[in-house]
Amino acid sequence: MTTMSESPLVKRLMWSGLLAGLGALASVATTRVAALIWKRAFGEEPPE
Repeated sequence: MTTMSESPLVKRLMWSGLLAGLGALASVATTRVAALIWKRAFGEEPPE
């Protein structure tokens, strides 16, 4: 009998979740860094 973590489907779902989570974190971090650069370069809030 195989465990859940050995199932190919479970591994694919875990991988997809990891990618989605890291992608969301990277997006938030990138937006914050870009806003910081914009504020320092132009002295104002970035456009929305």
